[in-house]
Amino acid sequence: MELGIGIGWRPEIAAEVESLSGIDWVEAVAENLCADHLPDSLVRLRERGVTVVPHGVALGLGGADRPDPVRLASLAARAELLGTPLVTEHIAFVRAGGPLTASPRLEAGHLLPVPRTWDALDVLCENVRIAQDSLPVPLALENIAALITWPDEELTEGQFLAELVERTGVRLLIDVANLHTNHVNLGQDPAKALDELPVEAIAYVHVAGGVERNGVWHDTHAHPVTAPVLEVLAELRSRVDPPGVLLERDDAFPPAAELAGELDAIRATLRKAAPPAGPRPGPAPASDDSAGTGAGTRTAAPTPVPAGTRDRTAVAQTALLSALVAGTPAPEGFDHRRLRVQSRALAAKRADVVAKVAPELPEILGDGYRAAFLAYAGNRPMSGGYRRDALGFAEHVLIAGGPADPVAQRRLTYWWQDRSGARPPRRTTRLVRAARAALVRK
Repeated sequence: MELGIGIGWRPEIAAEVESLSGIDWVEAVAENLCADHLPDSLVRLRERGVTVVPHGVALGLGGADRPDPVRLASLAARAELLGTPLVTEHIAFVRAGGPLTASPRLEAGHLLPVPRTWDALDVLCENVRIAQDSLPVPLALENIAALITWPDEELTEGQFLAELVERTGVRLLIDVANLHTNHVNLGQDPAKALDELPVEAIAYVHVAGGVERNGVWHDTHAHPVTAPVLEVLAELRSRVDPPGVLLERDDAFPPAAELAGELDAIRATLRKAAPPAGPRPGPAPASDDSAGTGAGTRTAAPTPVPAGTRDRTAVAQTALLSALVAGTPAPEGFDHRRLRVQSRALAAKRADVVAKVAPELPEILGDGYRAAFLAYAGNRPMSGGYRRDALGFAEHVLIAGGPADPVAQRRLTYWWQDRSGARPPRRTTRLVRAARAALVRK
């Protein structure tokens, strides 16, 4: 399955993507698409013969729980709607807590690394098989960028990915920017990872930009692609000719000419790094039935997750996520400084995404929005998605006294009431309504 050169499609740059020449395919965030209706831009691209691949971010296949059937059905519906040759997700966990730990459900709002242990691998492999059986097309999984690493890991990243492919037959989406991120942040050698992983199982490759601050690399997807990331891409190309390479950009979108320049740099890197005698011999490719259903014949018979493995994974992931988003003590063995960096990054991402899904809030609160949101997020974990988070933040601000400006307070009160929905009023709701009534009387 040859994809060619592609770019991440985002609504903010839909017109620019359509105007770019030499684009063979695009990737769209699956959760941002309606299951029964495509944006006009994607319709036009498909009519031109441009392949659209849905890229999921919310399954959490590395989590202790089995995949949510509703989320799987939603991803399958988008695959059917797009007529895509495959779907992709991440090797990560995004939530923890719940029944396995008899604790409240916590949402990270971001991709967090799974420990490279045999327990975590057992859970991941079973979750991947469940996903494969639920999807109409093959699945490929992406390595993620990390600010933290788990203590007492038993496998390198390359070994972990190789075992995953061997057991499940899943394809790989290798993000070379994430390999660079893990090199800067965790001291992991990208070349070693590429030597250990089954490069013949690669479905496609991501290339993205980032920035280094105080010795920590942040995989922002909001900065130009750097030379070190292109060097990792060259390392990969020296080993295998990837079926597809895609440029990702998620924020601070540049003009189309700059995007075109980055795509040209990617093409030039691939040309220069191609070995003269063809790709090096590599591991046998994962079996793939890319003609249409599931992920193909698996290379090993499924084995059930050993008793207690999911429970142990759940406890460990919940302890970590709680430390990151709820301020509980850090689990033993973690680097406390890096945990603080990760915690601040999660809160900042929450603030940014809430500002996108509820743009009225930063408009109403002005320059005070970000500081107010970070203070709110400091001890209030996200538990139900970003739109609910936006409502919770607005309610918190109003109960705390609201904006000093009475016009802003009135606007925020109306905004919250319009979106809170019909439900039995809680004490906080009654207080907000009383505040609104007082404002009206003024």
